[in-house]
Amino acid sequence: MKHIIKHPAPELRNSKIDDPADLREMSVDQLKKVADELRADLVSTVAQTGGHLGASLGVVELTVAIHSTFNTPDDKLIWDVGHQAYPHKMLTGRRDRIHTIRQGGGLSGFTKRSESEYDPFGAAHSSTSISAGLGMAVARDLKQAKNHVIAVIGDGSISAGMAYEAMNNAGVLGSKLIVILNDNEMSIAPPVGAMSKYLTRLVSSKPYLNAREIAKSISGHLPAPLREAAKRAEEVVRSGIGGGTLFEELGFYYIGPIDGHNLDELVPVLKNLRDSDGKKPILLHVLTKKGKGYAPAESAPDKMHGVVKFDVITGSQRKSIPKAPSYTNVYADALIAEAKRDERIVAITAAMPTGTGLDRFADFFPDRMFDVGIAEQHAVTFAAGMAAEGFKPFVTIYSTFMQRAYDQIVHDVCIQNLPVRFAMDRAGLVGADGATHAGSFDIAYLCCLPNIVLMAPSDEAELMNMVATAACYDDGPIAFRYPRGEGIGIALSTQGAPLEIGRGRILRRGTDVAILSYGTRLTECLKAADMLESKGVSVTVADARFAKPLDIDLIKDLATTHGTFITIEDGSSNGFGAFVLQTMANLGLLDGQLKIRTLHLPDRFQDQDTQDKQYQDANLCALDIIRMVTT
Repeated sequence: MKHIIKHPAPELRNSKIDDPADLREMSVDQLKKVADELRADLVSTVAQTGGHLGASLGVVELTVAIHSTFNTPDDKLIWDVGHQAYPHKMLTGRRDRIHTIRQGGGLSGFTKRSESEYDPFGAAHSSTSISAGLGMAVARDLKQAKNHVIAVIGDGSISAGMAYEAMNNAGVLGSKLIVILNDNEMSIAPPVGAMSKYLTRLVSSKPYLNAREIAKSISGHLPAPLREAAKRAEEVVRSGIGGGTLFEELGFYYIGPIDGHNLDELVPVLKNLRDSDGKKPILLHVLTKKGKGYAPAESAPDKMHGVVKFDVITGSQRKSIPKAPSYTNVYADALIAEAKRDERIVAITAAMPTGTGLDRFADFFPDRMFDVGIAEQHAVTFAAGMAAEGFKPFVTIYSTFMQRAYDQIVHDVCIQNLPVRFAMDRAGLVGADGATHAGSFDIAYLCCLPNIVLMAPSDEAELMNMVATAACYDDGPIAFRYPRGEGIGIALSTQGAPLEIGRGRILRRGTDVAILSYGTRLTECLKAADMLESKGVSVTVADARFAKPLDIDLIKDLATTHGTFITIEDGSSNGFGAFVLQTMANLGLLDGQLKIRTLHLPDRFQDQDTQDKQYQDANLCALDIIRMVTT
């Protein structure tokens, strides 16, 4: 057994424990008090900062139990997705900074390697913990070390194919890995007596794990009929205790389910798993309640998963009154309007019906909305299959999550030229969720693909037009991106009008400087133009609308009638601006004296902050455009 560092138990009154070592000499009753205090501080803090509350409330006891049992950070603890890690952060030296979470210069809302040695793996996209944990476990074995590796994965995250790929691999590698399935969708059944608790503890113990290995070894030498009978008998016993046949077939020891809020159960079981010397991965199935211990969260439909600032007493969130509808809601309304006209339109999302607005679509068309779970790859190929049969699928996924399905976009959609529609929400910078959720790269990674049409609206009315354009475009795949947050307040019609493919527009005409915008930075371009005009600089402002195909006539016009040409986009380098430069070079438009510059996101990952501050940091505001023109 690995040596556990022990410290004297601290005084519990207002202890504010922020070092896991302080937990390891405590009794279970003391740990319960720590959990209660942690939960109260968590609610109080998130009420002031906003953030992910429900999932973190659900793992308070589990977090305390893990850190009191294992010798973190030597023992590696990986959280999946990471938004359930607020209690973990509070117990690992960051309690005095938890009030800065998701704010500029503060703590990340997810686990982050550069933030703490207690975060061995960053996680903001789901379903990565078992793969990463297995890699660490195998690396440990190769180094002949003795530390433990624990991966905590939610029941939503384990729906993704990557989790099963990892489990399939883990089952044959023979490395000890402890996977804790945090299941907060199932209600915890009433206790059935002391015997069930005893059996659960028993099956996690070293003697039982060893006995099962011996039994399997012996049964392998039995005649076939007896061997099959022994296998069925062992499965029946396990089913009576809690099931887990699927995990067993993948090569895991399955234990549970157990109550994830009962430290009297959790701690002994985790200690048994820690002290076992088996060579197989173990899956501990833990049942938790999202929002546990805070009544407003427990009673909320979403368990207060993601919240803005709220009143601790009532749980009411202090939501600001929007000045304009959000792009997400405009998209949903536009898609509903198109679907009323065309019964072939279907909507597909990957575990984000509310975040993408498709919950509203489902209210109108419950049989035509498909939430496939955390499975972006499947979502795209599923859509390709529907498109092959004459339907019009709108795959609606955040830009950052669309990255996970890139191979399917290439092989299953673009190569076959299938008319799948891609609606990418949260394009550009996203504020408090930071680098992991920014929609920075979709322009660059889609521009290089043959057959696809790419659009970006400059405002909410243009978004409606692009939904209509996608609905009537059947010649191949088409994609459009739009940002997080509110529109600019422009008047909206009841339904969008299809645009001519590959045709941009000029909003104001000048003679000295041409600014070609792709997406919602157009507002900043118009502000810059006003300021430049006040200084005697005549400015043309154009909205590209399309990145692919580009409006060649528009580009020729801008390049040949102005001395300075600026492109701007809220995407990474090698995106729209690079595509425009390549086109101009091939047309010979760069052979003269034209001054041309490209504005795009910086070549680095930007940390969390407000969206406005992020765009200022990215140098994509009106003053930055002016600086580019005048220097």
